[in-house]
Amino acid sequence: MLRSSSTLLLCLILISAVAIALSFDNDDDMCVFTVYIRTGTVWKAGSDSVMSLRLYDSYGQNAVISDLVSWGGLMGPFHDYYERGNLDIFTGLGSCLSGPVCAMNLTSDGSGDHHGWYCNYVEVTMSESRRKSCSQEKFTVEQWLARDTSPYELSAIRNQCSDFVKNRRVVSTM
Repeated sequence: MLRSSSTLLLCLILISAVAIALSFDNDDDMCVFTVYIRTGTVWKAGSDSVMSLRLYDSYGQNAVISDLVSWGGLMGPFHDYYERGNLDIFTGLGSCLSGPVCAMNLTSDGSGDHHGWYCNYVEVTMSESRRKSCSQEKFTVEQWLARDTSPYELSAIRNQCSDFVKNRRVVSTM
């Protein structure tokens, strides 16, 4: 019950933010996206790399965030993102998807002294004022994004769309 109440409150706040943002811009296709990313607590889980995120709906539409920190990092100018145990929060405007987010591609660019990164999960909220709607999806990642640790990939793809959409292969690498 507490989780559903807090989710409802968050959605109401985000819908208000969307309404305010759109009052300055008449573009009805803009949504507020809020992204929560939890870095693991395992040894050397943190990273200095640039992370990007591609979000998909069940129609195959996608929204691309090429650098989460510069797009909408909320943790302050001196915060060290993607460090061991962190819950990092990002928010910004992007083109609305036709439906709720159901798939994602999280990618590291592999840069920096410590490129390897262990991500626990990504949670995404999309709010739009046009239809006064809010959707939220949590993607369990529990994977290294690294060249030197299994699975030896810099991307994590999670597809929680319907079986029909999964078979259309809407999620591709960045």
